[in-house]
Amino acid sequence: MNTTKKIGIILANLGTPDAPQPAAISRYLWEFLTDPRVVDLPRWKWYPLLKAIILPMRSKRIARNYQSIWTEQGSPLLAITKQQQAGLQAYLTEQGINAQVEIAMTYGNPSMQSAVKNLLKNEVERIIVLPLYPQYSSTTTGALIDAFNRAIAQDRNIVPFEFIHSYHLDENYINALVDSIKVRLKPDEFLLFSYHGIPLRYENMGDYYRQHCKQTTIAIVDKLGLTENQWNMTFQSRFGREEWLQPYTDHFLEEAASQGIQKIAVICPGFSVDCLETLEEIEVENKETFLNHGGVSYHYIPALNAEKAHIEMMGKLILDKLK
Repeated sequence: MNTTKKIGIILANLGTPDAPQPAAISRYLWEFLTDPRVVDLPRWKWYPLLKAIILPMRSKRIARNYQSIWTEQGSPLLAITKQQQAGLQAYLTEQGINAQVEIAMTYGNPSMQSAVKNLLKNEVERIIVLPLYPQYSSTTTGALIDAFNRAIAQDRNIVPFEFIHSYHLDENYINALVDSIKVRLKPDEFLLFSYHGIPLRYENMGDYYRQHCKQTTIAIVDKLGLTENQWNMTFQSRFGREEWLQPYTDHFLEEAASQGIQKIAVICPGFSVDCLETLEEIEVENKETFLNHGGVSYHYIPALNAEKAHIEMMGKLILDKLK
């Protein structure tokens, strides 16, 4: 496929703090947790609580967690996303596509506004936004769409744009995960699929995220030929006191050994890039939880990150939009 029109591509993810320090994390969390897509409590009630109690307490603890995973290249999420950007740019060029690939975060930097500005400055004639969330949720993809709309709100010349809504059953996505699992899963290991959770109340309001997660999981399980007693699907990273999607990952790991599950491999198909929630929460905290409750072995299967199959999958999603 060849195209003379210049296409703008935005690889979009949730975000990351600029530094693993309490002040930077507090700024990031404020932007994140004041988004009504994420926390929909009344502002008059939520803002004072967030500012006076939650941010001072959580920023210091989360700073220590970020410091444990921070690299010479900075935040793992941003560093790996840059690798994805370079890989996708090269792939599209090889396919004869005149494209410019930008990175955007819903919260933090580089911002959605800066990505849109860079594309319009270079006179792209069309923009395709690829949220790096295979499964749709209003808390992630929905919030990202809001951020894009804010970014173009003041522009007089709005070029045609579209979003890749979700790709939870995309054949190339499923196959890439299956291949990654086959290389890393041992025959005697139980496979745990852990997805980021959302409040149960959001599902009751119409968010169909759990359905997408289940469909992804079943598609992978079917290709692997696993039986019912060889896998489970759970939800992690809950925040606050209200009920979230269950079963909870940490609770399952606390009880797994008593149910005869001694060896576990964990994969997080909803994360396109390894980040705090996978590198620290899953790979460190939850490993300790499982081993401290009688488990024998535990390992994390990395996200697809900048693997060739993942880059090609992204590229094919873009090519499908250009047909």
